[in-house]
Amino acid sequence: MTLARRLFRTKPTERIVAEGGHGEGGDLRRTMSLWQLTLFSVGATLGTGIFVILGQAVPKAGPAVVLAFVLAAITALFSALSYAELAGTIPVSGSSYSYAYATLGELVAWVCGWCLMLEYAVSVAAVAVGWGEYLNAFLRSLFGFTLPAAITRSPGQEGGAVNVTAIVIVLLATWLLLYGASESATANAVFVLVKVAVLLFFCVVAFTAFRSGNLVPFAPMGVAGITAAASQVFFSYIGFDAASTAGEEARNPRRDLPLAIILSLAIVTVVYVLVAVAAVGAMPWTEFDPRSTEASLSYIADLAMASTWPGLIVSFGAVIAIASVVLTVIYGQTRILFAMSRDGLIPRVFQRVHPRRQVPVANTLIVATFISVLAGLVPLGQLAEATSIGTLFAFAIVNVGVLVLRHRSPGLPRSFRVPLFPATPVLGTIFCVIVMAGLAGVTWLAFALWMLAGLVCYFLYGYGHSRLNAEVR
Repeated sequence: MTLARRLFRTKPTERIVAEGGHGEGGDLRRTMSLWQLTLFSVGATLGTGIFVILGQAVPKAGPAVVLAFVLAAITALFSALSYAELAGTIPVSGSSYSYAYATLGELVAWVCGWCLMLEYAVSVAAVAVGWGEYLNAFLRSLFGFTLPAAITRSPGQEGGAVNVTAIVIVLLATWLLLYGASESATANAVFVLVKVAVLLFFCVVAFTAFRSGNLVPFAPMGVAGITAAASQVFFSYIGFDAASTAGEEARNPRRDLPLAIILSLAIVTVVYVLVAVAAVGAMPWTEFDPRSTEASLSYIADLAMASTWPGLIVSFGAVIAIASVVLTVIYGQTRILFAMSRDGLIPRVFQRVHPRRQVPVANTLIVATFISVLAGLVPLGQLAEATSIGTLFAFAIVNVGVLVLRHRSPGLPRSFRVPLFPATPVLGTIFCVIVMAGLAGVTWLAFALWMLAGLVCYFLYGYGHSRLNAEVR
């Protein structure tokens, strides 16, 4: 077999599904319900973005930022529908990595998995870095004091030494994950319900100060302003794919995974639109300051009630939001690595399952250690911003994968089919490419360097240890 054929050899769909749930030393436990899967996806998506994104997006679109959230949701929907079809067809932990392996070949699958490492590991470290700031905002409002900058900021930031707060939130999430998938899902459900309740509380408070005049003019920057804001808020929708990483621990994955992905996107969109309408109705859009966005919702809540206690509750919601994102994204990262290890592309330690807890303990500890070092000691800078381009690349691969699998295996059992095929996955791919093209050059450079490192790792280890290649030899 030639090198090219080995690099792009696909793994049979039936084999991927048959291996689902099995690891070295034990099996994963199927305990997650539709409700838990949906909240897992919401937990990974509904994070700090909505607490800060309005302050950056409103100056670009004015009150029409509401339409920007809708436009971004439509863009995300194309990819979400493709995810739903493949999740129902190939219900395993590898998410888009496994989908690429079944449709586009091993090298593309590796590249996709490497992109997911960027999306999950680096993005969760970046989110954890900000937890100390939100925690300080909450402590300042409640007790009148803050933690020292030396332990709440990373090296390179003003006064930062070691971001201990970031390490703490990662370790707390790890502790929950080691107890088991069901226990983690239950904790996440509580976190999600709290932060949704806080955002709905904000809407109620903000609507008491709603002024219809604040919505005029509705689109001061025109269509260009709406599209510019939509490109920015699109990244608030990244995370709905987290449900697909639980494919081997779902009770009824073929039915529940597609539903969880679509339901989570619908819930997040409704919350975002409600918050946007309440915010721009309560405060004139010209008063939103893009240079000071961290507490925009807290400021609006305090302004609406002429008191500080509403802002305190919103700050608490932001603290919970970060905890939920850290928990769900670390979970997703470990399950993707579990699938890659089972295929031989990374060391076997990542697929070892604890016989009693039925979770990949060593995998979880390794990921937590890596993320803790990133969050506590490394200024992430442009690498953190490059997570967006890695995510969009993975989304594009999933859309293409739907097209390929429909053509190659039209009779394969599918619990969900993308509507308006092939227009939906084609549009999903186009939208991902358009958004990627609009990203900064330095982001593309960081992405290129990351991909180069990934290819080096593949040819030094993955290619030689691949189970498919071993069978050929």
